[in-house]
Amino acid sequence: MEKSSVSNSFRLEPLDNNRLVNLCGEVDRHIRQIEQRLNVEIANHSNHFKITGKKCSVTTATEVIKNLFSATNEEQITPEKIHLIMQDANLELLNIAPEKTSDNEVAIKTKRGLIKGRGENQQHYLKKIQNHDINFGIGPAGTGKTYLAVACAVEALQTEKVRRIILVRPAVEAGEKLGFLPGDMAQKIDPYLRPLYDALYEMLGFERVDKMIERKIIEVAPLAFMRGRTLNDSFIILDEAQNTTTEQVKMFLTRVGFGSTAVITGDITQIDLPNDKMSGLKHVLKILNNVEGISFTHFSVQDVVRHPLVQRIVAAYEAYEQKH
Repeated sequence: MEKSSVSNSFRLEPLDNNRLVNLCGEVDRHIRQIEQRLNVEIANHSNHFKITGKKCSVTTATEVIKNLFSATNEEQITPEKIHLIMQDANLELLNIAPEKTSDNEVAIKTKRGLIKGRGENQQHYLKKIQNHDINFGIGPAGTGKTYLAVACAVEALQTEKVRRIILVRPAVEAGEKLGFLPGDMAQKIDPYLRPLYDALYEMLGFERVDKMIERKIIEVAPLAFMRGRTLNDSFIILDEAQNTTTEQVKMFLTRVGFGSTAVITGDITQIDLPNDKMSGLKHVLKILNNVEGISFTHFSVQDVVRHPLVQRIVAAYEAYEQKH
């Protein structure tokens, strides 16, 4: 370590070997993850810890370890949990200004536990979905816009606010044609809905999701099949909306019926439409921005909750696009 390094020693209480094993991980892999991310050295003997490094990194690592130890009493520590706690602890280390936390946090109840928005922007997104019939979540990959929408859909179904969940996605993917894929239209579009399925499986379990799909409580509705329908008492999620045409997004929005909530998510920097087609999502931003009852949440690189490299990749692309 450099000459400017400082050290901080502390003890985690109560002494509980099972919780310490949960905290440190197999072969101390959780400790190594914190060391690598924050550029510190961590030494521990039982519940005695010593952290060495730059002052701000030591402060952050101390806070992270204490927060993780508190969590060990209720949950299994994972690399993803460590990443999220490090992000919450000090975003300045990523050259990002930390956001203020909301006093009235929204917590979504699912079978697998509580899901909370991380940071002010995700909290606002959850509140808007609860209070608006039509909601837009716009931003880069990994910002939680689709995952949180699915969480809200699951809660609405479990509390009987809606009778079904409808998953919709346009049939455009990096210039590929669905006609070359095997199966009927629903089977063709299933792979493109995988992020939505993964979130549902995590929150409800495989068996329950499959039974709900069989009973049409969860429905897969390719965007092309939405024309002519009116959807009442439903929670509808349109994912990857940047790949809708202007006509398609208008058609989709006018399908929303009484007692329904719609969430439209997309990333306007990843449009796969042909060059002569305008993205319906970009178009709708200009038309509906001030319409009462419709909410818009714009996510940015600071909202990314995936692997730290994803955050840096998104930031690098944003910086490049601003220069060119």
